[in-house]
Amino acid sequence: MEFPRASGILLHPTSLPGRYGIGDLGEYAFRFIDYLKQTGQAYWQVLPLGPTSYGDSPYQALSTFAGNTNLISLDKVAAMGWLSPQDLADVPKFPVYAVDYGPVIEYHNRKLALAYKNFAARGKPEHKTAFADWCQTQADWLEDYGLFLALKDENGGRPWTEWSSKGESLRETEALSEASARLAMEIERVKFGQWLFFSQWHEVRAYANAAGIRIIGDIPIFVAHDSSDVWANRELFSLDENGVPNVVAGVPPDYFSRTGQYWGNPLYKWDLMKSRGYPWWIARMRSILATVDIVRIDHFRGFYDYWEIPVNDERTAVNGRWVDGPNLHFFHALREQLGGDLPIIAEDLGDMHPMVYELRDALDLPGMKIIQFGFDGPTNKFLPHNYESRNFIVYTGTHDNNTARGWWDGEGTESEKAYFQALMDREITEPHWEMIRLAMASVAHTFVAPLQDILGFGADTRMNMPGKLGGNWTWRFTPEWLNFEPAKMRLIHYTRLYNRWTD
Repeated sequence: MEFPRASGILLHPTSLPGRYGIGDLGEYAFRFIDYLKQTGQAYWQVLPLGPTSYGDSPYQALSTFAGNTNLISLDKVAAMGWLSPQDLADVPKFPVYAVDYGPVIEYHNRKLALAYKNFAARGKPEHKTAFADWCQTQADWLEDYGLFLALKDENGGRPWTEWSSKGESLRETEALSEASARLAMEIERVKFGQWLFFSQWHEVRAYANAAGIRIIGDIPIFVAHDSSDVWANRELFSLDENGVPNVVAGVPPDYFSRTGQYWGNPLYKWDLMKSRGYPWWIARMRSILATVDIVRIDHFRGFYDYWEIPVNDERTAVNGRWVDGPNLHFFHALREQLGGDLPIIAEDLGDMHPMVYELRDALDLPGMKIIQFGFDGPTNKFLPHNYESRNFIVYTGTHDNNTARGWWDGEGTESEKAYFQALMDREITEPHWEMIRLAMASVAHTFVAPLQDILGFGADTRMNMPGKLGGNWTWRFTPEWLNFEPAKMRLIHYTRLYNRWTD
């Protein structure tokens, strides 16, 4: 697809303001879109929106098709008449600048259960018809997800391989039939939550599109083992007879970790998928492209080759091997089924085999450049003066990086900072704006910065530390920052100055 010269902001919706302990799809989602419009931005990059579990990471979702119901605006549910003001009068004193996931999830689940009870008892016929119709159109994934989540809750949240009934964990027909009948109400409640999420999300997206803002979503190449995707499609993954992975995904030692990253995701049986025409993947891509305008494929390298790690207790990725992925054949199948000009961004970071770039370029997909990685010397490929084309999205940093200010204050080496200052030919006092200017001025057709860098926030607002268990994905900001004029006017100025303004 064609990418005009433009810019945008990276912000996961969980970081939005709001009184319910986590950002949601209510007032501040719309106000943030207004902010993007006012500052001439063309994109909101949202990252994955799926339901989280272990570690609270959206990259380890319980379903690749489902939405995170913690993002549902309870105020909008109340406006539909399914919660009363009294129902929402008991909001706990949630932290303002961080998501405390345990209490937040408990509170939201309790309120959504009450909303479903009220909907079932007194919902208007037209709403019940809309709900039933939506469930029917989404049945291919929704039926499995509803039963999976109901069974998971019944089993105390344990992974599906540890459920008390082997018949349910291994999907024996009689066991599933009995569970579906026993848990019918719980399954409907799960479906109701998904209907609310997607109804609200599509309102947000429609508002953004009407304002000229396109949504950049994210599709992790791998899925979580403890997910309805793997539970319902065991034959597509490298698992033993009990559903336990034989080998798992990750990456070898790199910039982020000396022992590599042991992700733990099960690996695909690509040969089997290929023989069937990739129907599960095609359904997955069709689903995400019905939700966002452009999709970034996380760990694009995995389509060329992927790091296969033997399961180990140390959770290190040092011992592994590269295995061939599906390569061009996979993307040809996608294009045949979904259309030729797919709006895809290739996440091509890390230690790449040259053939990964050839795959990216053969598909004419934009890659990624990270300014924060660029300051070890003049030949670094992440520096704009070394860009060989405009077909990139250039970032100050991503959700996996420190903030620009945090990098300058504590992570960058003295030699890196000295080179940064030499490159800019002045003493640096505002590293975030210097990185923004450097990236905005580049030939890359698209520039994106995390909101933390626009606002000049430090390391305490970092979204994710790869390889760190716990404490990630918690950062939130408060409403006044959307009216912080110094940052807003500076962003407007540079967006116009470097010809990235979008009306």
